[in-house]
Amino acid sequence: MPQTGNSVNLVTYAHFYTRLHMDFNAWRRRRISEPAYRWARKAMPGLSDTEREAIEAGDVWWDADLFTGDPDWNKLLAVPQATLTAAEQQFLGGPVAQLCAMLDEWDITWHQGDLPEAVWQFMREQRFFGMIIPASYGGLGFSPYAHSEVVRRISAYSITAGVTVMVPNSLGPGELLLQFGTPEQRDYWLPRLADGTEVPCFGLTSPEAGSDAASMVDTGVVCRQMVDGQEVLGIRLNWHKRYITLGPIATVLGLAFKLQDPDGLLGGAVDVGISVALVPTNTPGITIGRRHLPSMQVFQNGPNQGEDVFVPLDALIGGTEKAGHGWQMLMSALAAGRGISLPSLSAAAAVYSAHVTGMYARVRQQFGIAVGRFEGVQEKLGRLAGNAYLVEAARRLTCAALNQGHKPAVVSAIMKYHATERMREAVNDAMDVHGGKAVIDGPSNYLGSLYRALPIAITVEGANILTRCLIIFGQGAIRAHPYLMQEVLALGDEDDERGLQIFHDVFWRHLGHSAKNGLRAWGRAWTGGVLARAPSSGPIARQYRRLGRYASAFALVADVAMGTLGGALKRREMLSARLGDILAELYLLSAVLKRWEDEGRCHADLPLVQWCMEDGCARLETRFDQVLANLPKRPLAWLLRAIVLPVRLNRGPSDALTRECADLLLAPSPTRDRLTANLQRGEGDDVLAQLERAFGLVNAVQPLHDKLKREGVRDWREAHRGGAITDEQARQIEAAEEAVRRVVAVDDFEPGAFARRAG
Repeated sequence: MPQTGNSVNLVTYAHFYTRLHMDFNAWRRRRISEPAYRWARKAMPGLSDTEREAIEAGDVWWDADLFTGDPDWNKLLAVPQATLTAAEQQFLGGPVAQLCAMLDEWDITWHQGDLPEAVWQFMREQRFFGMIIPASYGGLGFSPYAHSEVVRRISAYSITAGVTVMVPNSLGPGELLLQFGTPEQRDYWLPRLADGTEVPCFGLTSPEAGSDAASMVDTGVVCRQMVDGQEVLGIRLNWHKRYITLGPIATVLGLAFKLQDPDGLLGGAVDVGISVALVPTNTPGITIGRRHLPSMQVFQNGPNQGEDVFVPLDALIGGTEKAGHGWQMLMSALAAGRGISLPSLSAAAAVYSAHVTGMYARVRQQFGIAVGRFEGVQEKLGRLAGNAYLVEAARRLTCAALNQGHKPAVVSAIMKYHATERMREAVNDAMDVHGGKAVIDGPSNYLGSLYRALPIAITVEGANILTRCLIIFGQGAIRAHPYLMQEVLALGDEDDERGLQIFHDVFWRHLGHSAKNGLRAWGRAWTGGVLARAPSSGPIARQYRRLGRYASAFALVADVAMGTLGGALKRREMLSARLGDILAELYLLSAVLKRWEDEGRCHADLPLVQWCMEDGCARLETRFDQVLANLPKRPLAWLLRAIVLPVRLNRGPSDALTRECADLLLAPSPTRDRLTANLQRGEGDDVLAQLERAFGLVNAVQPLHDKLKREGVRDWREAHRGGAITDEQARQIEAAEEAVRRVVAVDDFEPGAFARRAG
């Protein structure tokens, strides 16, 4: 009997608590969730079709883990590092090496005005334009990492050749055909693109519409037209495009335009939307304009126009089923391509700048010592070494994601902006150290072309200002946040009751998530990250904890910014940009730690890891400080500061650490070899070979100079005459000095060399 009584009591209590929970849940919905839902629907700005399609393009990856505020580092470390197949390695050692040996950027730029015909023919024969096209269609079928490696190596020799190879493999029609083309389109076009029979370009940018695709005035109208005596259903196109890479020599144009169907021939809406078609450039009505000259780079680029150009409906990539889905298709292709092309070029430029600047700073002397020993120069060299390590690490991690089949749109945007900005920083540092050597143009200037090309990388594939201010955080917040996308979809649900219920469920989970991050951020900030997770107790365990601390702070600050500003955050571009910078820095520093683990935890490389972390943590705290200083709800901002940034602890790398990283560039070592691996090396007696020879000779004779200095002898010739050094040692020193003289020399020209030649 007592047991029965206890059972009844338990059932009664369970019923009571269930009813209490239901009542409380109903109260929460009525008093909190529903007002929040109504407010959010009014406050959230409407998404344009192009914005929605951009947000939905691609997928999320490690960026989503960072947005949780408590990233699982073991998950990152479990990502297989990007590797090359035997065929890919053979291609890099064979055709890529042969192509690089054919490239003379000075001759290409100032004499040829284009790649020589022999280079074009070699690239066609070796399928350089078909790297991403599967072998079944006649392409090379390379992985994203192999694609990246090819672009990286070629770009170090020639920007012209690098851009020429990258465009067909990332932003050309090939990627769109692979993802969205019909079987018939793939069967016809892909083999012809792979072997270079067709040279592709893609026309998106017009004078009226650059970043704002919705303003595009290029049109296509569905209509019927007589062709060879038969009535054909097709599209009449009118367009004006510019800045089109490979445009002047392309045989087929991928064209983005706004499709209209005024007569309902497709059976749908009149305004179909942005669509993409493949148009042979010999089609009547097409005008190929004269060439552009982008920052004195001579890769093929120019405008084109079309007036009443008629193409059949099967010119639409993906057929009529993909009509109106062009922007989504483009964003999906860009989500992968943007993570390869410019990051590869940027990694090449950053590593190349560190490589040549370290050698030049070692062999060039002022006041009797190598300029690389001056602390002002060492500051530049240390940053060059750190940026080279970081950009290459981020490239490899991004390629690892792409190799696994991810299309991380937010990560690709991070790489586009931050890789090119670090490249700009690196090349500027290299120019500063080289001084007049890099200012005077000519065949022996190995930095000038790279410096002139910087604005191109900053501008194309989404201008950097736009990418930073609108895309990284704007897209990342919706896609990578664990709950925000569900809330946005609920707010846009046409069924008000269903939308409210979904919003209510997600909203409270979101609040719980924010509360946990608040406690986590507070605990980690006030203990210096001690409470954060780390995957090991090795020498960089502290660095994992530091990133864990900033990740939780970011998740909390992002939630508060979005919760208090709502849709207005979209217009507060400086705030959004800074939040994006924090997310990006977390990603870049994750890549640094991952690289160190993947390369076998080399103790000698720790200065580079530490420099990147100190520099990155200082950048993070600066951005947090700027966000908190500009949040409009000041009492809340003060509270947030007390939680996540009670005191500024990171001011950047110490002078001693910077000097240590600088020294890594000034002498041969395994760490230096890893930092500059698989990059351009000198051949024969070219300018890089001269620099490398001088670098080796100067380091080889340094012990002799040190010996003479200890003995108080300033002139080695005097020491030679006195018998303090042998004839062979004297010859070594003389050879080193002659090598240095050749390196520091600059080009000069006859006055008539600058006169324009007729034609």
